[in-house]
This record gives sequence, structure tokens and C-alpha cells, in this order.
Amino acid sequence: MTNPTNPYVEWFDGLRAEYGEQLKQMPLPEGLPEHLRDLMAKGDDEAILFMLKLAWQLGAQVGFSAGQQQSGTAQPGRKSSSVQA
Repeated sequence: MTNPTNPYVEWFDGLRAEYGEQLKQMPLPEGLPEHLRDLMAKGDDEAILFMLKLAWQLGAQVGFSAGQQQSGTAQPGRKSSSVQA
């Protein structure tokens, strides 16, 4: 059951409907699905949330970098030492 007050529910449902079949074909690193199932079985929400936050952060950084390159405002060689959400 979805929660209509959570904006991410509709967004993720839309992404899943649009890209779900494509992503089913995408392999994950060996052992990752089993590790995630183990974490879920143990109820290790902290580890699962860490994985989600890390993936979200990496995706945001890639998206930001791609946007900077498309707009011509990329700053080559500049690396951030801090993680931002």
C-alpha cells in the first residue's frame, strides 16, 4: 500500500513503471543481492539506509557533474572532500 503523503512514493512508482523492465536486466556486483537479502532478513535497517544514501549521493554527484559539463561550467580537477545530501 502506498503512502499518498510521501512524495517519493509516487516518484519511485513512476520510475519503476518506466524503467523496471530495463533494470531487471542490469546485473549487480556478484554477492550484492545475497548480502542485501541477508541484511533485510537480519532487519539491519542502518546498513540498508547507508547503502541507499551512498547510492543516492553518488548518483547526485554524477548528475551534477554531467549538468556542469553540459552547461560548460565544469571545473576540471576540483574535488570535494565533503559529502552533501
